[in-house]
Amino acid sequence: MKLNKNYKFWFATGSQDLYGDECLNKVAAHSKEIVAGLNASGKLPFEVVLKPTLISQASIRQTFNDANNDPECAGVITWMHTFSPAKMWILGLQEYRKPLCHLHTQFNEEIPYDTIDMDFMNENQSAHGDREYGHIVSRMGIERKIIVGHWQDPEVVEELSGWMYTAVGAIESSHIRVCRFGDNMNNVAVTEGDKVEAQIKFGWEIDHYNVNDLVEIVDAVSESDVNALTDEYYSKYKILLEGRDADEFRRHVAVQARQEIGLRKFLEDNDYHAVVTHFGMLGGLKQLPGLAIQRLMEDGYGFGAEGDWKTAALVRLMKLMTAGKKDAKGTSFMEDYTYNFVKGKEGILQAHMLEVCPSIADGEISIKACPLSMGNREDPARLVFTAKEGKGVACSLIDLGHRFRLIINAVDVKKTEKPMPKLPVATAFWTPEPDLKTGAAAWILAGGAHHTSFSYDLTVQQMVDLADTFGIESVVIDKDTNLKSLKNELRWNEMFFSRR
Repeated sequence: MKLNKNYKFWFATGSQDLYGDECLNKVAAHSKEIVAGLNASGKLPFEVVLKPTLISQASIRQTFNDANNDPECAGVITWMHTFSPAKMWILGLQEYRKPLCHLHTQFNEEIPYDTIDMDFMNENQSAHGDREYGHIVSRMGIERKIIVGHWQDPEVVEELSGWMYTAVGAIESSHIRVCRFGDNMNNVAVTEGDKVEAQIKFGWEIDHYNVNDLVEIVDAVSESDVNALTDEYYSKYKILLEGRDADEFRRHVAVQARQEIGLRKFLEDNDYHAVVTHFGMLGGLKQLPGLAIQRLMEDGYGFGAEGDWKTAALVRLMKLMTAGKKDAKGTSFMEDYTYNFVKGKEGILQAHMLEVCPSIADGEISIKACPLSMGNREDPARLVFTAKEGKGVACSLIDLGHRFRLIINAVDVKKTEKPMPKLPVATAFWTPEPDLKTGAAAWILAGGAHHTSFSYDLTVQQMVDLADTFGIESVVIDKDTNLKSLKNELRWNEMFFSRR
């Protein structure tokens, strides 16, 4: 998928007029070289744009407000080349509303031992100036990303790149609109949530339609369009008849083609970016959308099953955060199903009834049409595959009644020991960090859902940064997780976030 905007990040250097024009000219030249070097690295996903050196309250305030008003500005990177009295920054920071990065760097990598003098010290005092600036940002309680190191260090550039993806996700979050066909599954707790608070915190608009509003559009799709898309399916995927009559099988597949076209039209016409269905509220639909949803997810739409709008929006957001990423391995809706407790082979089989995104597929993708006991409709066609191997993150956004919590689990996706020929769904098999026993206990302790938003292409730190940007709690489950410490962390977090 591609982003709708050509996002850029502004680079704002702080100084003051105390040091004279010669010093300020060098500051400007150094900033220009740093920005040019970052852009030339080829490692940043978005362009960095140099802004004039900020030496007054008025220029700082104007720059931040200009950033607010520029729809292509996804965030501001700040750096204090010299000392920059922090009271000058207060009004600008108060009015700024986008992601903020504090790049704690300096122009030179090494102290020039043989030539250093007081002129050099006055001109190159980031270690001094960034502390002054950092103090006021902390005192004002403003969330920001702090990156420390020399600007030419590949690790620094990589960290800046990761933050850029997160910042764009935070900006794009305010444009996410979720379309719900039907409501939440009866008596299920974790898919519920405060839609008003979600719009306040994340900017998400969550709307509801009767599924028969969709049925009208699905039924109106022309036979020629259905046949064309069905032909595309047959040319792109392996067809697994498994004893079914070929004509009857194609009719089942054609139902999904009709649903995909109808769903896509409904979402595009009404400007929605994520969709929720429910097997118990299918109205006049002939099948539960399976293959249709999988294809929409592959194109960047978010999805949540059984009315789970939080997961649908988060899948969309995570896809936005990875849009255009080179060699991306995929992002999908997922669900924990069953365990393997065999020693040395522990893991969780991930799947869903139908709807797993083919962006995570490894190798051949097939179409099956099999009975589904839930939904009381025709046998739905679905894409079947196994997921790629590799590291990833599984995330769950939960509503605790008075606030949100984002649970982030680092996982290792592996191949199952044996094939599962009778299982007619797409699957992934992963071991949560630090191990299955601790990881599963930590997930349950934190209140994680059975639905997850999963990605190979995002890191734990990026998701933590996202939660920080939104001002919500994040709980990390990774190689360092200790259950005793986690219990205390959850208690402390409750005290901190409940008073915000």
